[in-house]
Amino acid sequence: MARTDGERRPAGELESSVLAALWAAGRPQSAAEVRAAIPQPLARTTVATLLARLHEKGTVGRRPGGRGFVYFPVEDSHGLTARRMHRELDQDDDRGIVLARFVDGLSPEDEAELRRLLEGGGQ
Repeated sequence: MARTDGERRPAGELESSVLAALWAAGRPQSAAEVRAAIPQPLARTTVATLLARLHEKGTVGRRPGGRGFVYFPVEDSHGLTARRMHRELDQDDDRGIVLARFVDGLSPEDEAELRRLLEGGGQ
C-alpha cells in the first residue's frame, strides 16, 4: 500500500537509507552529503537528528569536519545484522531456549554453515 504524505514511514526505513548512503560513500559524510544521497526528501535537520541517534546507538561514528561533524559507519551491513541478533538475544532471560528455537528454525544449509563456523571454519 502506498504511503500518503501524512503517514509515518516504517520504523527503521530512514535509518536504513542513511546507513546505505554512508556505506556507499566509502568516506565520512556530513549531514548535507547524506541528505543529498538518500531518496527521501528530508530536511537537513532531520538527517542530522537521524545521524545523532545512530551515533548514540553506536551504529555510526563521528568526528569534527567542516562546520559540524562527519559521520561514518562503524560496521558493515553484516556486522550490523549480527549486532541486532545479539541485542534480540540479550532481551530474553533464557538464552538457551531462544538459541534452541533459532537453530530449530534453520534450513539444513544454514544449520550446516553454523556447524562449520562453530567448529572453527571461519567466516
